[in-house]
Amino acid sequence: MQPASGMLLVAAPALQDPHFAETVVLLLDTNDEGALGVVLNRPSQVLVADVLEPWRDVVAEPEVLFRGGPVGTDGALAVARLRDAQDTPVGWRPVAGLVGMVDLDTPTELVDGSLTAMRVFAGYAGWGAGQLEGEVERGDWYVVVAESSDAFRGDTTGLWRDVMRRQPGMLAWHANRPVDPDLN
Repeated sequence: MQPASGMLLVAAPALQDPHFAETVVLLLDTNDEGALGVVLNRPSQVLVADVLEPWRDVVAEPEVLFRGGPVGTDGALAVARLRDAQDTPVGWRPVAGLVGMVDLDTPTELVDGSLTAMRVFAGYAGWGAGQLEGEVERGDWYVVVAESSDAFRGDTTGLWRDVMRRQPGMLAWHANRPVDPDLN
């Protein structure tokens, strides 16, 4: 499967880069110039209310910033799920289905009632032209279909394993694969 907006990148067990080991990344944008996504399973201890107070009542539990990736960590991106595809608020940018991005400069009252969930990510993961495709080809990432609930789970500790287990065929086996199968 080729990387595309709205898909998930699931780190292969052998990927040991500390920024991405055992991560699940939601791809937000892919084009000829590269790709951009956010790590879904790296919550921080920083409350959204402490840094983006107006959004405190909009974000899903846990109400913390998530570490979206190693790039642009001084900025924030918001990923949200619409309540109704016909009710898109100001500042909305679709990604896939009911999942999209919300401009954090939008007044919260303009999105009130339009979203069922929202997460705020400090930083993002980014790849230059052809870089992600090379990493997928090398076996660093599995590209899989996302479910809209993946980005908004309350407890993200089991997200990597749960996403892997729902995959078809041998891909599900990798959920239990050791980093180095020769040591098994």
